[in-house]
Amino acid sequence: MRNFKVISFIVLSFLFLTKTSYAQIVISSPNLGFSQACASSSFNTYDVTFSFSPEAELNSTNQFILELSDGTGSFTNPTTLYTSDEGDVTVSPATFSFSFPTTIAGESYKLRIKSTSPATTSSGSLSFSAYYKVHDTQFSINNLVSTGVYCAGGSYLLTIDDPGNESNDSPLQYSSLTFNWFKETSETTSVFVTSGATLSVTEPGTYFVETNYGSCTSNSYSNRVIVEEVDPETEATINSSLGNPFCQSEGFTTLNTIIGKSYQWYKDGEEISGATNQSYVTNESGTYTVDIDLDDCVQNGAIDLQSNGFASSIDIPETNYLNTGETLFITVTTDANNPEFEWYLNDNIISGASTNNYEAIQIGNYKVVIRQTSGCISDREFIFTIIEPFPDVAKIPNLISPNGDGLNDTWVIPQEYVKGTITKVMILNSQRKIVFETSDYLNNWPENQLKFKDVNQIYYYIIITQDNKFKKGTITIIK
Repeated sequence: MRNFKVISFIVLSFLFLTKTSYAQIVISSPNLGFSQACASSSFNTYDVTFSFSPEAELNSTNQFILELSDGTGSFTNPTTLYTSDEGDVTVSPATFSFSFPTTIAGESYKLRIKSTSPATTSSGSLSFSAYYKVHDTQFSINNLVSTGVYCAGGSYLLTIDDPGNESNDSPLQYSSLTFNWFKETSETTSVFVTSGATLSVTEPGTYFVETNYGSCTSNSYSNRVIVEEVDPETEATINSSLGNPFCQSEGFTTLNTIIGKSYQWYKDGEEISGATNQSYVTNESGTYTVDIDLDDCVQNGAIDLQSNGFASSIDIPETNYLNTGETLFITVTTDANNPEFEWYLNDNIISGASTNNYEAIQIGNYKVVIRQTSGCISDREFIFTIIEPFPDVAKIPNLISPNGDGLNDTWVIPQEYVKGTITKVMILNSQRKIVFETSDYLNNWPENQLKFKDVNQIYYYIIITQDNKFKKGTITIIK
């Protein structure tokens, strides 16, 4: 009887030890609460659910551990995402909430569950893509220049702008990111070109780049750049920011051409000093050209820039002659929209003169202002002078008496040498110093009272006509 009790104790002890040593549980493959993980600073909370059995086999010190594979699904070096407290999870199924690390970037991640007591590991979950969007704002390429050109047979390099600043949150600040370049095939579709921080373009098209977040949607993408292949024999485009013709009342217009290595601008065939940028600012009409160095070739561009948007003309010359009692009829012609007219005499507005014509009866300095009042609000003006006709003298006088008696007070010369004939008139004193010089002589020398040192002062004159014929002589001044 004693032996039976000993044998029974041994058997029971063996059975207890056997159960303790070989207690096991089975953990199901994790059931994902998501199809892909697109984490960011504003959202990074995900759920996973798993089952295990039998519940009774868990020891009181057991912990469940959630592990993440690498981006290819390998658990060689897993990342721990969550660890439960000892004995905290005892009922199946269980759900864990967790966050992904900021370094995730791949298409084939998996999750698995491990227990510590007893030690068991589940199989991996279904594969899923996972990315942490450390950068999720728009950024710039090509310094925000929307166009680029390269010479036939060459290439054009597009780069992500760096470093980042307040106006450009560059993704190059984040070393973990990679980038995909695309070429547009329509307004809504595009094709993948290559990966990297730069793109050497050898085919014309519209290009842009996105931060590589796989199938996750993101705002981390660049501006579009239109790249063209150019033939040096064709002209480069030049655009005017205010259009062409442009409205001068709106200020200066900016002429802008294609991007290149260096530039030189010209106006009406003359080089513009210092105009060596991609753009040129002006408020003057004219023919503007530019030479663009594209490194592999040089291309030229041209624009006939027009201003104001309306044309006007006046039917009289700048200098006019009017005898006493005569009338000069002036007419202005214009294609301005809803034009208004203002006439001035000696810088004073002429009351009641508001049409496109005027009858002048006085000598003086005149001005007419034409104003376009709709569309491009702008002005044009014409300036003209009305003077008394020059006396028709036959010879150049050599004697004058500027004493204010109204007779022979100024040196009056033949009409062939006065204003309008482009004749140069010079008067020199007795020391051969020039005291008067003009190409528009008005028979008005001397305009000021001369200081007499001698009773009869001697001056010298030189007259040079438009065809370089010379006249020389003396002028005697008497009181």
